[in-house]
Amino acid sequence: MNFLGKIFTWWNGATLGTLFWSWRNGEQVGTDAQGNRYFRSRAKRKNLPTGGSYTGKERRWVIYEGANDASRVPAEWHGWLHGAFDDVPESYLPAPRIWEADYTPNATGTATAYRPAGALERGGQRARAAGDYEAWTPDA
Repeated sequence: MNFLGKIFTWWNGATLGTLFWSWRNGEQVGTDAQGNRYFRSRAKRKNLPTGGSYTGKERRWVIYEGANDASRVPAEWHGWLHGAFDDVPESYLPAPRIWEADYTPNATGTATAYRPAGALERGGQRARAAGDYEAWTPDA
């Protein structure tokens, strides 16, 4: 992505401000198989005045490799981001099973999205079924 794209777009990777903030205030704790990078704040803030918005928890965030799509965060990293456990997920992961499928992106809104028979994108016609309903008309 070009320099101006990094400044003005938030939906396709991190902006320059986010990258700078992550470099200044965070430490990278890991990377997943898709290249997403995970960060946490360098130090917990202590002795803050009461009534502030800081809850005492460390901040955790992800910088996506490519488009920002929350469905690209694997389950183990999702748990870490939301504070389900303190250590990075690599220490909790079991060995992968042969039946586990690789990640497939969310195809909603794309040309590869699932479209059942009768969908408008497939002509809007479906096969009649036994006991099919008849549309209501005001004249009947």
